[in-house]
Amino acid sequence: MNVAAVDQASRLAKFEKKQARVGVIGLGYVGLPLALLYSRKGFSTTGFDTDPTKIEKIEAGQTYIRHIPSELIGAERAQNRFQATTEFRLLQEMDALIVCVPTPLDEHREPDLSFVRNTAETVSQHLKPGQLVVLESTTYPGTTDELLLPILERSGLHSPVMSYTTDGAAVTSPDPSGVDFLLAFSPEREDPGNKSFQTHQIPKVVGGVNGPSAQAAFTLYSQVFERAILVSSSRAAEMTKLLENIYRCVNIALVNELKVLCMRMGIDIWEVIEAAKTKPFGFTPFYPGPGLGGHCIPIDPFYLTWKAREYEFPTRFIELAGEINSAMPEHVVSTLAEALNQRRQCLKDQRILVLGIAYKKDIDDLRESPSLRIIELLSQRGAEVDYHDPYFPQLHKMRHYNYQHMSSVELSAENLGQYAAVIIATDHSSYDYSFIIRHARLVIDTRNATRNVKQDNEKIVRC
Repeated sequence: MNVAAVDQASRLAKFEKKQARVGVIGLGYVGLPLALLYSRKGFSTTGFDTDPTKIEKIEAGQTYIRHIPSELIGAERAQNRFQATTEFRLLQEMDALIVCVPTPLDEHREPDLSFVRNTAETVSQHLKPGQLVVLESTTYPGTTDELLLPILERSGLHSPVMSYTTDGAAVTSPDPSGVDFLLAFSPEREDPGNKSFQTHQIPKVVGGVNGPSAQAAFTLYSQVFERAILVSSSRAAEMTKLLENIYRCVNIALVNELKVLCMRMGIDIWEVIEAAKTKPFGFTPFYPGPGLGGHCIPIDPFYLTWKAREYEFPTRFIELAGEINSAMPEHVVSTLAEALNQRRQCLKDQRILVLGIAYKKDIDDLRESPSLRIIELLSQRGAEVDYHDPYFPQLHKMRHYNYQHMSSVELSAENLGQYAAVIIATDHSSYDYSFIIRHARLVIDTRNATRNVKQDNEKIVRC
């Protein structure tokens, strides 16, 4: 057995015995839960982030993500298993580095990999032999070996791309020769606010740029996740995440299009979905809404359409789905305008209240929220817009919007009656919909949130 093979065996044993130090770069909705998971499972874990406010909160045992309790952070800090820092020189002390940084779209709806690129450049300055680097940020197939690998190899260390085959939980004949460091991709599968699945319960897909990298990443993740799945390359792992989200994007677009058709035909799309999902096979229910939100479904499909151009391949389903879903906020505003017209009112100069800024119910995440676009469209039409959201008492400047002058208004009977219409954009569980309908003049329901409310149905327009 050569030296490299011995090192690989030692490395895997270190992961299995939880003696490795794990660093998580990017402490957002993906990175913080992952870092806490490794810490809870017994690994010495360090979180890295450029935002000093996040680091200060973690070091004080406080949370900044609502569904992650401060008690959990405080407990891990007390056990000295978890720390957070802005000192990236400490990267060289880690045995494994997991990258969880944003991958947004730019103003031209093309991939913005600046966060990934900048992180890779920082890691390359501190990379040490034998270190494992795993990218979790959603991106197009080829990012790990085409973008990350060349940047990391500026360190003088190498990890050549080599094909391998998987055999259950192992890589067949991994060749460690010439592999100075390890590089893999494992897509994040976080679903903020989902109480049915905790991070460790969601199976982890893993693919490496070579066999040793794949085996090392698989071994590391297997210590904290209930199940890990090996695939034959980092590109297969990258495509897996895109398929998952494109599947949802296309099916949501389908039901959104049918929603608009059903409205014209006088059919309740929600009733149709409930009836269709009684079929025990061949049908998965998806639900319409005011548009797509979150960091995944509105963005990830466009990473693949961008990459597909390199192969002169038109991704027509994806692009059409994107057009339909992106048009939903306009559909909501048009529905409101028509409802006001029927009441002999014009949208211009009317006061409108938007309920819910978060992109989905019961979370404090507004990334790509359709509510932000709805507010913009209403303002462009001359309406005076306010909002209410229990998770966002104050808005801030965002990537594409600047609503830092806006604050959540009180949801009182007097306030509700002052608005020409109330738009239910996010169906938070804390909302009393009977109360809202009783005191509002007009309700535009984009989430079927008022389905169980019997009184004052003439006030409700579902869209």
